[in-house]
Amino acid sequence: MVTIVISGPPGSGKTTQAKKIAEYFGLRYYSAGMIFREIARERGLTLAELSEIASRDPSIDLEIDRRSYEEALKGNVVIDGHLTAWIVNELADIRIYVTAPLHVRIKRIALRDNMSIHDAMMETIIREYLQEKRFLEYYGIEIFDTSIFDLIINTENMGPEETFEIIKAFIEKFLKENKIKNTLV
Repeated sequence: MVTIVISGPPGSGKTTQAKKIAEYFGLRYYSAGMIFREIARERGLTLAELSEIASRDPSIDLEIDRRSYEEALKGNVVIDGHLTAWIVNELADIRIYVTAPLHVRIKRIALRDNMSIHDAMMETIIREYLQEKRFLEYYGIEIFDTSIFDLIINTENMGPEETFEIIKAFIEKFLKENKIKNTLV
């Protein structure tokens, strides 16, 4: 059994890579971000608005983190989320951090979510500020401390396939070195 966690800021490509990893290696896929988005939709809020509420109401993050932890306990999963690697650190076999500069991520978010660059910038900056603040307050986690990660990859100058090839090679090496069987490799 293997548990892989992918963390990184919004628009970095972590969800794209997590889905590719899950599909290629035949693992389950779980997204903490999807749960956050579902809560925002259910409440009729933007992600920035829910982030603002979450900064005052820890129950939102705690519920998402509880679910992520439960998924990690089951194993054979790829979990993606901003804070996931820190939350399930002791259960994770591989921790990957995917990043890109802010201006690149804002462009990606604007395209992905069909919004203006200005709106994407405002939402991203607000989300990231509030996330940094509440993760430090709720958990004592400094999200810019990437020392827990086994692989850190900047996606600025690579497409999704190039990025995946690097991550895939890293995971295959880990599986081989640790003699973890995987039927698709």
